[in-house]
Amino acid sequence: MARTVVCATVLSLLFLQAPASAADKEPIPVGSVLDETGGLNIYGKAMVDATKLAIKSINDAGGVLGRPLKLVSYDAQSDNAKYTTYANQLALRDRVAVIMGGITSASREAIRPIADRNKTLYFYNEQYEGGVCDKNVFLTGIVPSQQIAPLVDWAIKNGKKKFYVLAADYNYGHISADWVKQYVAKAGGNVDGVDFIPLSVSEFGSVVTKLQEAKPDVVVSLLVGGNHIAFYRQFASAGLSNRMQIVSATFGLGNEQVVLSPNEASGIVVAFPYFQEVKGSANDKFRDAWSKAYGANYPYITDSAVAVWNGWHLWASAVEKAGSTDRDKVIAALEAGPTFDSPSGKVSIDSGTHHLIQNVHIAKANDAHGFTVISEQAAVAPSYERSVCDLKAHPSTAKQFTPTASTK
Repeated sequence: MARTVVCATVLSLLFLQAPASAADKEPIPVGSVLDETGGLNIYGKAMVDATKLAIKSINDAGGVLGRPLKLVSYDAQSDNAKYTTYANQLALRDRVAVIMGGITSASREAIRPIADRNKTLYFYNEQYEGGVCDKNVFLTGIVPSQQIAPLVDWAIKNGKKKFYVLAADYNYGHISADWVKQYVAKAGGNVDGVDFIPLSVSEFGSVVTKLQEAKPDVVVSLLVGGNHIAFYRQFASAGLSNRMQIVSATFGLGNEQVVLSPNEASGIVVAFPYFQEVKGSANDKFRDAWSKAYGANYPYITDSAVAVWNGWHLWASAVEKAGSTDRDKVIAALEAGPTFDSPSGKVSIDSGTHHLIQNVHIAKANDAHGFTVISEQAAVAPSYERSVCDLKAHPSTAKQFTPTASTK
C-alpha cells in the first residue's frame, strides 16, 4: 500500500509539472453561419475560408484563455429562413460563446433579434447600409459615411455631377440609395434616377436603355449577388464604359473583377478598407498565411474576408482581457476600444457605436483582375453612427437608424 501511495504522489507531481496544453483543455464553442452555397456564395466562400483560418491562427497561438476554439458552422444556402433556424441552434443547442455571421442585411436582421433574445454575443462582419445600434452587436464592416461619402466626393472632384443609382431590391439597397441621395446633394450633384433590382434578375436590357437615355456621368452600383454580375457585362457590351463612370459599394466583394474580363471590369471605382494590394507587413503576413492554407492560385482575398478575420481576432483579444467568455464582461472589454493590426491597417472599436474606426482605400479595377489603390484615408470614424448611437450612455438601445433619423 505504501508503494501505491508513493506512485500516486509521483504521478500527481508529474501532472503538476507538465500542465495540459490548450488542445487538451475543454474547447470553447463558437458559431458561424454564412452562405457557402447558393447565389450569395460569391461572398460566402471567402468569408468561410477566413473564418477557418482565423480559428486556426487563434488556436495555433494558444487558443483563448488557454482553451482551443471549437467552430460550429452552418451553411445558410443563400436562404434567409435558414439563418433564423441556425441562429436558434447556435444559441440554444450549441451554446456558443459568440455568433459571427450573416452576409446580406436581411440575414443580419434575421440573426440579430435571436442573438439579443438569447443573450448571445453577435458579430456582423460585412459592409452594410449603417445605423445598427445594439448593445449585443458588434459590426466590423465599412458603413456609408466611410464608403459611399468618399466615392461620391471622388466623383464630384473628378467633374462628375449627374448620378444614376442601381440598387438591390431589399433593405441594403433601399437604405444605401437614400445615403447616395444625401451625399450627392451635399456635394452639389444630382441623382437623376434610381432603379431597384430584385436579386433574381440577370437581364439588364431595360436598365441599359434607361442609362443610354439619362446619360448620367456616374452610375452608382449597389447591386448584390451572382445574378447581378450580368449588369457589368451588358453595360460594357452596350459601349457605355467610355461614356459614364461606375462607382460601387459592392463590386469586388464577390470577386466580380476576377470573373469579368478586363474590358468589362477595368476602371470601376470602389472603396473598401482592404485590398490585396494594400502595403504593410500585417498584410504581407496575412497573404502568406492565406496562400499556405488555400494555395497560391486563390482568386482574390476580399474585404469581406478581412472583416471576418478582424471580428474573430477582436473578440478573442476581448475575451483574454475580460478573463472570461461571459457576454457582459466581453462587451465591456470590447467597449474599452481595443485595437488590432489588421491586414487593412490598424482598426479599433468605436466604443459608443460598436463599429470600427478603420482605414478606407479607394481603388480602380485594373486589367489584371485586381485593383489599383489610388488613395487612402486613415482612421475614418463611423460618423453617422456616432451622431445617432451612444451605447455607453444608452445601453438599452436595440434598433437600426436610417438616413432620415437624426435623434435617438
